[in-house]
Amino acid sequence: MIKEFPRTIVGGVSLPRMIIGCNWISGFSHKSAAGDSMIRRNHSQPESASAIFEAFLEEDVNAVLGLFGVDTNLRKAVDLAQEKTGKEMILLDEPILNMDNTPMARHEAELEIKACARRGAKFCLPLHSCIEQLINKNTETMDRLPDYLAMIREAGMVPGLSAHMPEVIQYADKNEYDVETYIQIYNCMGFLMQVEIESVIKVIHNAKKPVITIKPCAAGRTTPFVGLNFVYNTIRPQDMVCIGCFNANEAYEDLEYAKAAIERRQPIVSHRNSPLSTTVIKGSI
Repeated sequence: MIKEFPRTIVGGVSLPRMIIGCNWISGFSHKSAAGDSMIRRNHSQPESASAIFEAFLEEDVNAVLGLFGVDTNLRKAVDLAQEKTGKEMILLDEPILNMDNTPMARHEAELEIKACARRGAKFCLPLHSCIEQLINKNTETMDRLPDYLAMIREAGMVPGLSAHMPEVIQYADKNEYDVETYIQIYNCMGFLMQVEIESVIKVIHNAKKPVITIKPCAAGRTTPFVGLNFVYNTIRPQDMVCIGCFNANEAYEDLEYAKAAIERRQPIVSHRNSPLSTTVIKGSI
């Protein structure tokens, strides 16, 4: 069995092949307003998120991806987890930038990028809805993108791109933009993916840089066993999986499911509760 969770190198930085996601901390359920409210109520204070981070840190899964400028509790939760465990976390921040082509908008974008650095981010990956405003499908370019990537470098962070559109990866590679990693939606249900699963996996495998795949469980529409087995066994060894969870117990389960998927073995987890636990549910007589 795996003693240390597998890692990869991104822009000269060692990252675990599992990244902690924060949608189920920050209130983005991708299901309903009621679901969003439930998440926000549970994680109204940083201590609850810190418990999740501490669970991941036990396995040295020490990288977290989130909107640190939107959910101010995330940075506080990171500080608490680091103080409790004595381990340092690597922050991957997704800032929301004003992409208008005006001097004022560029200044606002630069200020937000510098704010990422002040929050302690090692990686800066502008949110997909910002980056995709720059795409020109006719020329297969992302106009003005190098300007923002230079701002990220000047602020002392590693640049990456968040992508819902697979073209982001293709155009960045084609034009050799200064990018070290990509975020790409990828799951067995095709949830929120803009083209077929079979096409997205080709984009991932042809990417020149490591890819962070997100939404492996399709925002709770499939189980971690199914979702993580599918993703880990179809991506490359240098690629990563970002997964969110609601509490520390889910974090422990996700870690075991991921390790089992990588090792191609059965996960060692308790079976789900049932009013009648038959031998079929238990898996043995």
